[in-house]
Amino acid sequence: MSGPLTEVDPEVRAAVARERERQESTLGMIASENHVSPAVLEAQGTALTNKYAEGYPGERYYGGCEHVDEVERLAIDRAKELWGAEHVNVQPHSGTQANMAVYFAMLEPGDKILSLDLTHGGHLSHGHAVNFSGQLYEVEQYEVDPETGYLDYADLAATAREFDPDVIVSGSSAYPRAFEWETIQETAEGVGAYHLADMAHVTGLVAAGVHPSPVGIADFVTGSTHKTIRAGRGGIVLCDEEHADAIDSAVFPGGQGGPLMHNVAGKAVGFEEALEPEFADYARQVVDNAKTLAELFRERGLSLVSGGTDKHLLLVDLRESHPDTAGGDAESALEDVGIVLNKNTVPGETRSPFNPSGVRVGTPGVTTRGFGTDEMETVGGSIVDVLDAPDDDAVRERVGREVDRLCEAFPVYRN
Repeated sequence: MSGPLTEVDPEVRAAVARERERQESTLGMIASENHVSPAVLEAQGTALTNKYAEGYPGERYYGGCEHVDEVERLAIDRAKELWGAEHVNVQPHSGTQANMAVYFAMLEPGDKILSLDLTHGGHLSHGHAVNFSGQLYEVEQYEVDPETGYLDYADLAATAREFDPDVIVSGSSAYPRAFEWETIQETAEGVGAYHLADMAHVTGLVAAGVHPSPVGIADFVTGSTHKTIRAGRGGIVLCDEEHADAIDSAVFPGGQGGPLMHNVAGKAVGFEEALEPEFADYARQVVDNAKTLAELFRERGLSLVSGGTDKHLLLVDLRESHPDTAGGDAESALEDVGIVLNKNTVPGETRSPFNPSGVRVGTPGVTTRGFGTDEMETVGGSIVDVLDAPDDDAVRERVGREVDRLCEAFPVYRN
């Protein structure tokens, strides 16, 4: 047990090294991914991984928890400061388990959820049939306006009055516009429903004050702690003290056992970094980069769902500009030249979700590398060049060289 990884398991060590090299040598533009700092990596690779800590600080079911109690309290206190929440649970292993905690705390099986349709930008955990949320609860879903790509809040309210849900879920995985949290809260109150705002994708943007916050508006707020916030990978639940006990019980023992304390440490470190003034500069640049990318795409003839973005992601509908290119084909062609994004369904989807009609493009990861608007214009032009001529070897070689140049100039980790 005393040997280094390279001696104990060279196969895993080699795979880890190859993944490190892949991240360094490609441009990660998947909207839900980011690059954490060396400090977060260090925290997550500590002896805290050995410690069971079922329960909460000061109320554990195991001994020897005094130090992990300190780490979890730091994560909680920093999260409260970042988002202005009365109560925070930092233990969920993912954003999906954070949503599960709210459902388990406030619903009974068979209760009703109203949420955004997956093909219109929603998320599996908001009630999709293949997910536990769609199997345990009755689900109705709202959509974006097919003409504008924006949510129709009047239609959402009408659906709520007809369906009479117990919970209305706002938030998305691929909706490029800001949610009107207050409007949805008013709709929820009007039908006697709770409002769960899932800010998974904009957690960091909200913390930095560059995106509207649902905290203090929605009854419950959940989020991911790794996308735009760059902390340890996992989830978080924020709520008023009124619901604190119900939420904590739904997380543990309701939905999971012992927390991953090394991940909680990674959350604590990432939250501390997000409290620094420089993080707000980063978050603003994430949004500026996305808007720059949107403008270039429009100029080059790409169709964007809703015409642009308010945050860190764009959703490109290829059906008009590239009718013979499906999203999966675009994803593969771009990955071949070192630009990594993901295929994605679009509103009014006509293709299979395994090779849909769109691609989702995100700016958090490349902004972490140091990209500004000039670099985004270069990358955006390269993306369109490949989409316009995916089989042109000269284009692919030129774009590949440009990606290599950018990766060398803006490394993820500098040692």
